Amino acid sequence: MSSIELKAVEKWFGNAQVIKGVDLTIDEGEFVIFVGPSGCGKSTLLRMIAGLEETSRGQIMVGGRDATAEPPNKRGLAMVFQSYALYPHMSVRDNVGFPLKSAGLPKEEIEAKVNEAARVLKLDSYLNRRPKDLSGGQRQRVAIGRSIVRDPTAFLFDEPLSNLDASLRVEMRYEIAKLHQTLKATMIYVTHDQVEAMTLADRIVVLEFGKIAQVGTPRELYEKPANLFVAQFIGSPRMNVMPADTVSSVTLPTEAKSLGIRPEHITLVEAGIGHLQGTVDVLEYLGADTFVICDCGRAGQVTVRVNGDVTLAPGERTGLAFQSENLHGFDSNGLSTALVA
Repeated sequence: MSSIELKAVEKWFGNAQVIKGVDLTIDEGEFVIFVGPSGCGKSTLLRMIAGLEETSRGQIMVGGRDATAEPPNKRGLAMVFQSYALYPHMSVRDNVGFPLKSAGLPKEEIEAKVNEAARVLKLDSYLNRRPKDLSGGQRQRVAIGRSIVRDPTAFLFDEPLSNLDASLRVEMRYEIAKLHQTLKATMIYVTHDQVEAMTLADRIVVLEFGKIAQVGTPRELYEKPANLFVAQFIGSPRMNVMPADTVSSVTLPTEAKSLGIRPEHITLVEAGIGHLQGTVDVLEYLGADTFVICDCGRAGQVTVRVNGDVTLAPGERTGLAFQSENLHGFDSNGLSTALVA
């Protein structure tokens, strides 16, 4: 295992700069996830760490050494791709052991490492099957096993679950979380799915247009977003944001131009009271919860998370009361600003 450090890293494609001076330290054994919308540079940054993309400027340090100019096979990193890239004519055993066979290791050592990887990933009973006989989740575990046997300094995952259906994604999230607990290895993981990021990461790196918008634990990003972009990217449903002057009975500093509040921090009350007034527009029933989407005039659409047994109907007027301690203020540049207690 090794730490990984990025120092003022940039990536240019001709005149287009896609990574704009990223500084980041990933500690040994840490699970860090890159998230952001399509085109923000998260996969490019991962490929630069792997050595699959050239670094235009800056340094990439792996285990304290400068690996910026090293080819991928010299960095000691293992990458798991979105596509499984398994050899269809080979058994699971041969697929997992292929990197070791290519490196010329003795058969006994290959067998021992393959068996250990199969034990960790619960693939013992599948070793003699071929990829076509496996489910999507099992194939992804085989791809991960092929990385484990190399005993890498760090694992790099590039949207590894995006080809799986919803139930398998949940199952594989659990498998990857347990794998990190077992191996205690450094892991860097790219996803566009913020649920994956929130449930798996020690720290999340939120990227916006090739820059880091914020780095922090899932809780830090959820409870203390540094700006409007992070506030609305992290969390599902996303944070409600409205002009500050549309909300009554809240004391605000002059620099606060927008107010944000998460759906679970709003209570529906009688019409005529509360911080905001609205008309029920849509009810989204999810079982234990219902999302009530209200039309609040100039404040826009506001989503409220309530118990699933709510009895409201579309068209009803309602008041919305905010938990003042959970309000977020943002200035004209979208940066977080402290609210008056």
